[in-house]
Amino acid sequence: MSDMHIALVAEGPTDYEIVKASLLAILPRSFVLTPLQPEHTRPDMGTGWSGVLKWCHAAGHRHAGTLDTDPTLEGFDLLIIHLDVDVAAASYEDCGPAVTEMALANEWADLPCAQPCPPASASVAPLTGALMSWLQPAQPGAKTVLCLPAQSIGAWLAAATLPSGHALLSAAECNAQLESRLRNLPLSQRIKKTPRDYRAAASKVAANWDAIRAHCGQARAFEQAVLAAL
Repeated sequence: MSDMHIALVAEGPTDYEIVKASLLAILPRSFVLTPLQPEHTRPDMGTGWSGVLKWCHAAGHRHAGTLDTDPTLEGFDLLIIHLDVDVAAASYEDCGPAVTEMALANEWADLPCAQPCPPASASVAPLTGALMSWLQPAQPGAKTVLCLPAQSIGAWLAAATLPSGHALLSAAECNAQLESRLRNLPLSQRIKKTPRDYRAAASKVAANWDAIRAHCGQARAFEQAVLAAL
């Protein structure tokens, strides 16, 4: 059986490492994961959630139908769009005046749109609405999967690498500072937010996916969405 071909739109290269490791645990067959955003040939798109926003906006300008039927994406078996749920607490002004003007001109859904946590899932619906508004007039297709870790993908990393009962695992999906807290742990547990450190920890994400699912409802939601799109 040939490899699946999966495209990833993500906030940054560290997210790529964790999404790839998660897919190794979820998928029943081998795959090739291609990063569409960030992409080194398009430095103008930038990184972070503003880079995801700009990719979505460009996709809507390029193609008005479902993303499945976009000629530039038809070769992929899945398209994953990643956005950390803590973006719900951000504002367009955080990305500068150009993005602020784009938000007004295109009537994008409001940010911030964060809801009280727990439950972490409360902010998912309004954030998804914002992401959909960035894509307009394009729409997700049957092969489009949203990856929305709460409050960041660092929660998945914490669940995979820290011992059961660790203080950081309590309400991990509501901890907006979790990634910085991982960076300040004792040396034996410390994980800096760099591609090198996240890549080194990725094998634990794949191996300990059950622990991630147990602590992170958004990981369970991602798994269900991936399997439903196959």
